[in-house]
Amino acid sequence: MNSKEERDSNVSRRELIQSAAFVPLAALTLSAQQPAAKGALTPGQMKTLVAFIDRLIPRDELGPGAVESGAQIYIDRVLAGPNANEKATFIQGLEAIDAYAKRVHGAALAELSAENRDQVLNEMIDSPFFSRARRLTLEGMFSDPYYGGNKNFAGWDLIRYPGPRPAVAAEDQALKADVKPYRVSAYGTKFGQ
Repeated sequence: MNSKEERDSNVSRRELIQSAAFVPLAALTLSAQQPAAKGALTPGQMKTLVAFIDRLIPRDELGPGAVESGAQIYIDRVLAGPNANEKATFIQGLEAIDAYAKRVHGAALAELSAENRDQVLNEMIDSPFFSRARRLTLEGMFSDPYYGGNKNFAGWDLIRYPGPRPAVAAEDQALKADVKPYRVSAYGTKFGQ
């Protein structure tokens, strides 16, 4: 298969998550920086981001997708806070995807059908923006809920990560033991935000 044929084939949710080689532990428990109080994106930019990440990791039989998990909230907060230096570049990427969707399909990304959004994303798959947005989406799915994503611990449930534990009993350390989820953020938040 040539690279054009590979790009045209749809990437499944399972392949996307597996290809991430799971988000490093650092993303699960980011440094104890305070999340940004005000987001970085305008409502229009957020609408484009939601349309993008909804197709990147859609809801399926395994559970909620990126939008239901709050990955867009995580991305918005991180661009307003610790990653503010890349906000302008990220917004340019969102605008470029929207412009491409309008040029090729006659409507903004958020207004397209799921099939047409997939076509747009597949055309952008080799771009630096796609890679960065994908990475931030995965961080939003699997990071500590304290940062705005992983709402109701959906990402942790998907990968069967039981959560950070201050102490673990001997019976929980057995190889075949089912570990009961510990639904508390590393920073004390009991529920996804």
